[in-house]
Amino acid sequence: MPIAATTSLLCLVIAVSDGDTLKARCQDPRHGPETTHVVRLASIDAPERGQPYGWRSKKTLSELTLRKPVRLECRKKDDRYGRSLCNAWVTPASCTRTSCEFTLDAGLAMLTQGLAWWEPRFAREQTAQQRGQYEFAQTEAKARRAGLWREGDKAVPPWEWRRDHPGWPHAASASAGSGANQ
Repeated sequence: MPIAATTSLLCLVIAVSDGDTLKARCQDPRHGPETTHVVRLASIDAPERGQPYGWRSKKTLSELTLRKPVRLECRKKDDRYGRSLCNAWVTPASCTRTSCEFTLDAGLAMLTQGLAWWEPRFAREQTAQQRGQYEFAQTEAKARRAGLWREGDKAVPPWEWRRDHPGWPHAASASAGSGANQ
């Protein structure tokens, strides 16, 4: 059963750590006038900065979100590093009307550009529609050999890369001062 989004926040992205992690300043009525959230984009896993395409993935997420308004739809539970698990909706660069504000799913955009992975293990976090969109975006990126898929089957998923590089500071940098709400 998919985990439903439980909190919707309007925020400004103030930092991007890598291709699936950002920091946002939000107006959150539950926690006072303004809070800062470290956010892990739900249902994708982007290359680590030490991996091929890691910096390109970070740069692309920055171009999509940094210093821009974002609508976060967050899950009840945080990830193991204390980051909020959210879908981040941004306004497409081509948008000139209010009717298209917050209509681009940043995680889906990363998959479409071939700069992140979607795995079936993420499916339980998603609605049937999201599963279909994410799986299709990844399949199409592979077929186009976009981004990391240019390497074909040689591209190493980040979860395997982290397993093979246990000293990589991913956990330390993600958790440094990153409770779900600061």
